[in-house]
Amino acid sequence: MSGPSTEQAKGGPAEPLGLYVHVPFCASTCDFCAFYQTQPTADLVRRFLQGIEDEAKLVSWPRPVTTVFWGGGTPGLLAPRDLARLAEVVHARAHGAPAEWTVELAPASVTAERLAALREAGVTRVSLGAQSFQPELLDALGRSHTREQVLRAYERIRAANFPSVNLDLMFALPGQSAEEWAEDVRTAVALAPDHLSTYCLTFEEDTKLWLKLSQGRVKLDPEREADLYEATWTQLAAAGYAQYEVSNFARPGHACRHNLNTWRMHEWIGLGPSAASQHAGLRGANVSDLEVWLTDIAAGRRVTTDAVPVTPALLAEDALIFGLRMNDGVDLSRWRSRAPGAPWTAIEETLAALVDSELLERTGEVVRLTRRGRLLADSVGAEIMEAFTPLAATP
Repeated sequence: MSGPSTEQAKGGPAEPLGLYVHVPFCASTCDFCAFYQTQPTADLVRRFLQGIEDEAKLVSWPRPVTTVFWGGGTPGLLAPRDLARLAEVVHARAHGAPAEWTVELAPASVTAERLAALREAGVTRVSLGAQSFQPELLDALGRSHTREQVLRAYERIRAANFPSVNLDLMFALPGQSAEEWAEDVRTAVALAPDHLSTYCLTFEEDTKLWLKLSQGRVKLDPEREADLYEATWTQLAAAGYAQYEVSNFARPGHACRHNLNTWRMHEWIGLGPSAASQHAGLRGANVSDLEVWLTDIAAGRRVTTDAVPVTPALLAEDALIFGLRMNDGVDLSRWRSRAPGAPWTAIEETLAALVDSELLERTGEVVRLTRRGRLLADSVGAEIMEAFTPLAATP
């Protein structure tokens, strides 16, 4: 990033620093998943953990870590002792308890022993990948868990007394009816999680679902997706869950701070194969290959893929694209002062056109998506990217 914030310069609170650890192990690959993963062996796990420790030593840590997120893959495939070892890396960099520490878990991997290890480590938030409670839909996604495993895993997580619990659900699944989706939401609400993430199924290249789409075995239906989005927002609002981002809902005090800091363009450090970083003036990722990543780390190399300088204009662009997905919207005045070299004339023209199209609303310097705009958030983001294109083309 581009130096300390004004608050820091005046002796105010330090800017948040996130730590993301990608645990690349999965027992099997879901039909929709495009994240890098590999099947674990005892030797691979041992070498991965050593690689994480070694990579952490290559990083220039500017300040204590404030939020942590372990994703994958399936972090819960690690044995309790391995989870504890991975946690030692966090403790060495956080200099105290992180404000928030999230771990993603798959239902089939949730055991009392793993949960105890995570609680002992200081994890504050668990995100359980349920996706659906209906066997036929889980089969359509290639998920290996059952409804019963989801419910049992959730019960165990609650019994372990984590301060915050999230459930991940997916909609617009092949063959899913509106009523089936509403029933999944009702089932989730009845469990009373602190947070719900509801993702529209996307078809990523090099996945089994992408192949089915290309073969015409499944079809896209944007109108149906929009109907399901709106029904979800209505249903969760009635249940007391406030929407704070297009796909995320929380009870008061339970929004995911790590994700909020990322969407607001604060710094984060990624460890592990395929993990992305935005730190020390660069944005990029580690290679999506465990063996190559280990070789890179042994040679003192990290963030070797798509590394680009993090300029103020780049941060402003992404702050608009990702920030508009949040219900709070974006304060333009902050980014106008931070990135005076951004093409603000073109940006203002684009924002005005989006307001005229009723995709955005504006109050002073704050812009937000309208309800219709939230349905078309990706299209809005593409329009904003276009406004920044002349700057990107400048040598």
